[in-house]
Amino acid sequence: MSESVNLPALGESVTEGTVTRWLKKVGDRVEVDEPLLEVSTDKVDTEIPSPVAGVIEAILVAEDETVEVGTTLVTIGDGSGATEAPAAPAPVAEAPAPAPEPVAEAPAPVVEAPAPAPVVEAQAPAPVVEAPAPAPVVEAPAPVAEAPAPAPAPAPAAPAAAPSAPSADAAGYVTPLVRKLAHESGVDLSAVTGTGVGGRIRKQDVLAATSASVSTAAPVAAPAKALEVSPLRGTTVAMSRLRKVIAERAVISMQSSAQLTSVVEVDVTLVAHYRDQVKAAFQQKTGVKLSFLPFFALAAAEALTAYPIINATIDGDSIVYPAQENISIAVDTERGLLTPVIRDAAKLDLAGFAAQIADLAERTRDNKLKPDELAGGTFTLTNTGSRGALFDTPIVFLPQSAILGTGIVTKKPVVVSDAGGDAIAIRSMVYLALSYDHRIVDGADAARFLVAVKDRLEGGDFAAKLGI
Repeated sequence: MSESVNLPALGESVTEGTVTRWLKKVGDRVEVDEPLLEVSTDKVDTEIPSPVAGVIEAILVAEDETVEVGTTLVTIGDGSGATEAPAAPAPVAEAPAPAPEPVAEAPAPVVEAPAPAPVVEAQAPAPVVEAPAPAPVVEAPAPVAEAPAPAPAPAPAAPAAAPSAPSADAAGYVTPLVRKLAHESGVDLSAVTGTGVGGRIRKQDVLAATSASVSTAAPVAAPAKALEVSPLRGTTVAMSRLRKVIAERAVISMQSSAQLTSVVEVDVTLVAHYRDQVKAAFQQKTGVKLSFLPFFALAAAEALTAYPIINATIDGDSIVYPAQENISIAVDTERGLLTPVIRDAAKLDLAGFAAQIADLAERTRDNKLKPDELAGGTFTLTNTGSRGALFDTPIVFLPQSAILGTGIVTKKPVVVSDAGGDAIAIRSMVYLALSYDHRIVDGADAARFLVAVKDRLEGGDFAAKLGI
C-alpha cells in the first residue's frame, strides 16, 4: 500500500511552491521526518520531511517545477511499485522491466514492422541482435510492432530532438523567490542562463551569477595603500616653539573656561547640487575651486550676526560683543595648527570666502603670513572633515568663546518627509560640532546658533551670494 506526500501550506498567503532539489530518488529508503526534498516559495526556503517510513515508489514532480499547495509530490510504499521521477531523462527504458521471456519474440516484430526501425537503432543498434542480455531495452519497442497506431516510439525522441518548445515556456517563468533574490543581488535575469528543466532559471543560477559579478568586480577595487613607517619611531625630539605655544594655550583654555560641545546633523544635498552646477564657471572666473567650506563659513557668519553671544568675549566681569565677525580659519601645517583670520566676514559672499580661505591657507603653509593676520579673531572655523573625520569636539582658544567644527560630507540613506509621507533617500549629510564656553554661552544659545546654520545650509539658496 502506497501513501502520497502532498505539498503542504508553507504560509498563510503561500499558494504554490517550486521543487528546487530532490534529496531522495526512486528506490531509496526513507524514515519518518527524514527530509525528502527542498521547496522554494516567495516567502521561505525549506525542506519537506517524510510523514511515513518506506521506499520511494514514484516521484511525481520534477526539479524546478512549480505546483500548487496540495499537489502530490511523491508516493511512498514498500517498493513494489517504484517508478522513476518525471525529470528522469529515460523513463521508457528503465520503467518497464518485466520478465525476459519476450526476448525471443523481439526480433520478429522488428523485421515485420520496419517503420519503428530507426527507434531501435537509436536506442540499441547492435546489442539487440548480438547480445540478448539487454532484453529489457528491446522490450520497449516490441509493443510498437504489435500496436503501431499509438506510435509511442517517437515520443521519447521528440523532447531530445526539439527541446526549444518547452524551453521557451519554462525559461520564461521565474519563481517569486528567484526573482526576489535576483533583485536583491542586482542580477539581470535576462543575462542569466538557466540550468533547470527547459532552461528555467534556478536559485543556484542567480547565486552563481552573483558570485561571478563579485569576482569580476573584485579586481576593480584599488588595493589598500601601504602606510609608510615614520622615521620618528624610537626617537626623542624637542618641542618647537609653535608647539609649546599651542600646548600652553590649550591647557590654559581648558583650565580657565567651562567647555562643552553640541552637535547637529545637516542635510547639504541642495548645497551639493548647487555647487556641482556652478563650480566649473566659478573656478574659471575666480581661479579658485569652490569647496563646501565657503558655504559653511558664510552660513556661520550670518548666524553670528543674529546670535552675537557666540561671537562674544569675556573681559573680567563683562561680556564684550564685537562690532564685526572675524572668523579664524584653522590651517594644518607641518609646523602645527595656525589660525589666520578672515576679517569682517559677514560682508563677504562665496567668492570672497573662497578667495580668502585659499590665499590664507597657502601663505600659512608657505610661512608667509604677517603677524597681524593671526590676531583679532572672534570665532573659529575648523574643517576636520578635510581629513575624513565625521566630527570632533574642538577646543575653544581664549579669548574666543566658540569654535565650529565641520565634518566630512558623506552620502547616506536618511528618512525624508514630504506631503506624501516618509521615505528613505540618499542624501549628502554633514555633522557640525560647536564647542563653546559655558561661562557665557548656554546650551540653548548654542542650539539656536547651530539650527540657524543648519536651516541656512538646508535651504540651499546661495545664488544671490555666489559673487561671480
